[in-house]
Amino acid sequence: MHSFDIFKYELAIKEENHGERSEPKIFYRKKKLWYFFYANTGIGKIYHRRDIAKAREKYPDGTAHSVIQPKNYNDLCITPLPILLDNYSYLITDKKNACSVVVDPGDPEPVLKYLKENDIVPEAALITHKHWDHSGGNAEMKKAFSNIRIYGGVHDNVNNVTHTVDEDNELTFGNMRFTVKFTPGHTVGHVVYLLDGAPFGAPDHLFSGDHLFLSGCGRMFEESAAKMLQSLDKLSQFKADTLVWPGHEYALDNLDFSCHLDPDNVSAQDKLAWSKEQREKSLCTCPTTLEEELSFNPFLRTKEESVLRAVGMVTDSNFQTPSNDVRARALAEIRARKDSYKYKL
Repeated sequence: MHSFDIFKYELAIKEENHGERSEPKIFYRKKKLWYFFYANTGIGKIYHRRDIAKAREKYPDGTAHSVIQPKNYNDLCITPLPILLDNYSYLITDKKNACSVVVDPGDPEPVLKYLKENDIVPEAALITHKHWDHSGGNAEMKKAFSNIRIYGGVHDNVNNVTHTVDEDNELTFGNMRFTVKFTPGHTVGHVVYLLDGAPFGAPDHLFSGDHLFLSGCGRMFEESAAKMLQSLDKLSQFKADTLVWPGHEYALDNLDFSCHLDPDNVSAQDKLAWSKEQREKSLCTCPTTLEEELSFNPFLRTKEESVLRAVGMVTDSNFQTPSNDVRARALAEIRARKDSYKYKL
């Protein structure tokens, strides 16, 4: 989800006592109220239109934040489509059966343009959550393709869906087999889509929306840290070589913070250096792998001593395997520090 004016309140006052963040109640209430209107009323659509206008101004004449580079895995082709200021939609194609689906077409114009230029009629749109930068193109997709199926989480009230999905539902298009995973945290009904790579002789592919980013995770707008932790742990059980395709190009900011939090993490340093090279050429940093994420993403590493020490959850020499309560508190603290971090990039 894109930032808007009310998120100025995110940079709240930080107490000296144990480094905990504290917000005046009026700030917290305003944040909650504005978020409610953004996520649940037409006000969100107005903000979304503003974000589209900003993107058109920053990237005129059909340009975008990243170069479009289709990536092939034998008969499977995945094309990250850069939209808005930093979002990615995805076009996923089974080349052998000539069938395609799109993920999160939040800005329909560039998505429809690419589909038309390549003579592609998608069978479905897979929506990870209700936020407008991910679901804002649903109505236009339905207008453009009368038979398209639009899938969204049953608990998330996604606009203009034709089919709702829940945990472990399976969706098949040609040889593409997706399994839905319910991942509440960023929103109450967020879902991710896991594509089975076996029919293509390829790794599995995870389309993670705003749940998991390269070295980051989404803000916990609608659920607790404990619930977010459960959802992140669910993804951590996937195969190590699973390729992760997130909903935003946040690599530089996220990796900069990860290196700040865990300065001795060589994996994070190497990935940051690589990501800088990619972004200097406006190249996409997706996909990452789950194995990589488990090595440097602090939101997936709340069991590790170095991360727990960094956020003050371990202060003596006796490190013990943390309880889920400790891990949830660590996750909340990492999120708070990330939200108030002053980026150097």
